[in-house]
Amino acid sequence: MNVKASLAAFAILISLLTTASAQNTGHLTVDATAAVHEVSPTLYGLMTEEINYSYDGGLYAEMVRNRTFTGRGPRFEHWLLLTHGSSQATTSGDTSGPSAALNHSIQLTITSASPTAEAGIANDGYWGMAVRANTIYTGSFYARPQGVGAAHLRLVADDSNATLAEATVPVTDGIWQRYSFILKTGDVRTSSANHLELTFAHDGVVNLQLVSLMQPTYKNRANGNRADIMELLAGMHPHFLRLPGGNYLEGDTIKERFEWKDTIGPLVDRPTHRSPWNYISTDGLGLLEYLEWCEDLKIEPVLAVYAGYSLRGEHVTGKDLEPFVQDALDEIEFVTGGPDTKWGAERVKDGHPAPFPLHYIEIGNEDNADRSGSYDSRFAQMAAAIRAKYPQYKLIATTPVKSTVPDVVDDHYYMTPEQFYAIVHKYDSADRNGPKIFVGEWATRTGTPTPDFGAALGDAAWMTGIERNSDLIVMASYAPLFTNVNTGGMQWSTDLIGYDALHSYGSPSYYAQALFAAHIGDHTVQATAQDVNPRFFYSATVSTSQKILHLKLVNASDQSQSLTLSLTGISGDAAKVYTLHAATRWATNSITRPDAIHPVTSTVPVTAKSWKHDVPGNTIEVVEIPLK
Repeated sequence: MNVKASLAAFAILISLLTTASAQNTGHLTVDATAAVHEVSPTLYGLMTEEINYSYDGGLYAEMVRNRTFTGRGPRFEHWLLLTHGSSQATTSGDTSGPSAALNHSIQLTITSASPTAEAGIANDGYWGMAVRANTIYTGSFYARPQGVGAAHLRLVADDSNATLAEATVPVTDGIWQRYSFILKTGDVRTSSANHLELTFAHDGVVNLQLVSLMQPTYKNRANGNRADIMELLAGMHPHFLRLPGGNYLEGDTIKERFEWKDTIGPLVDRPTHRSPWNYISTDGLGLLEYLEWCEDLKIEPVLAVYAGYSLRGEHVTGKDLEPFVQDALDEIEFVTGGPDTKWGAERVKDGHPAPFPLHYIEIGNEDNADRSGSYDSRFAQMAAAIRAKYPQYKLIATTPVKSTVPDVVDDHYYMTPEQFYAIVHKYDSADRNGPKIFVGEWATRTGTPTPDFGAALGDAAWMTGIERNSDLIVMASYAPLFTNVNTGGMQWSTDLIGYDALHSYGSPSYYAQALFAAHIGDHTVQATAQDVNPRFFYSATVSTSQKILHLKLVNASDQSQSLTLSLTGISGDAAKVYTLHAATRWATNSITRPDAIHPVTSTVPVTAKSWKHDVPGNTIEVVEIPLK
């Protein structure tokens, strides 16, 4: 046989062996009557922080960017001087403002204006302003006018200069005052290529501050959140929200930490602050708004309290930590205290009489990165004070500590799909006698700005391990949760949910999360697999009340996996199958193709005791099988 023929024969042999290997039938045995352990009732939840314009320019429904005129005049970022027709005006920064927190403003000096040639300022929003037909937008601003006449507010189309909605607001000369208005659109074209104009028709001077325009919110919550993004979160079926989360809690310096007391009360009393991701947070989404976010989704907060360490290494210990310990106690009181407590009364004054439910408190954030080595003592000091006043709460340490025993330790993982495949069984043999585990941040990081299907496969594989060990892992939350997909909107990839001013979408990983959280039982059952490919993963839980076996099957190979399933305790009725599939690991969703990959529902016949089933390559399946 010549060399060419030998090579051809060898190639055919390899092909046959590969095909045979791909078609090997695996065996999955599940005994739905053999309970192993309970599933944590709080297993899946949300983690969030101000990154990637998650709140301002994202979830928070504010449309005006730089509404508090941060920066130096005469031109403030995202604000433009308007001089319609022959009008003339200038802007400058001014050291007067409507409150101690907002003690500065923009000053507009109009030297020539008329009803047909007004002068003022315009705001371009967060990469535009989403305008829809027959929609009501609520706005407000603070002004100290002198001679300029009534304020004229307009939503205006960038391309045509058409006025889409407008309102006129009489103002009073000489004093700072808050003014509110409503802009209602008619049958206009849906678009984000729009801006807000605030103009005047007479010569004079006016100082302006806190210019706000809110789009409709989820459940019509005042100062609330975008409805479309909240609907996506509701679709994840979460049980908790870790807040305020991540680096945002710590800030780059102690001064730039999340100072919760500066985020409550009227917006005019919130001074704003710089986030560690290099943009200003309005703090419009403050502590109370976080808690109301939980209330709107019917979930619980996991409250993270500042623990005396910031990202650039600035920290306090011992006696210097005491004010921050007290601050944490005050914060817990704001969340849970009655109207007869100092901070509970502040919450009541802010419009929420009822305390919020709370079970877990996290002390600090990612203190494995604490270069000072002080976390052990800082955690012990804060834990002792919290336990003395609030012994009912479970305390979470952000890294293992020795001086005292936390109730829970927060583990974080950012990995490739292959790295997650390698640690799927990490917790199978972990110590069950120590603290519980909170996987407080984790993500498979492939794809940008949001995960591709390879990431979804890594996520799903990892979640089978989380479910299998849900006696130890009490909570888990993906991070980061959000990203604005416009150029300049992202500081970190990969992120679960993407959006711009007008649209939002869930990534393949989002749908994997949603499927796993929506279809989980109250306890795990005995399950073993043999002869499956090394990238095949599974978990099995049972819902006692529904009498359903929730079987998660993840085939991260690009080849189909044939299975023979030996099932004990099933009824033999048809099963419902939820399938998430892509042709390749690089396939993904985007702002222009939001539903390219999404779950598909089908039914399949199930044979009692033994059942043949194929799981295609690059596939995540949730199979719901009725029980006897």
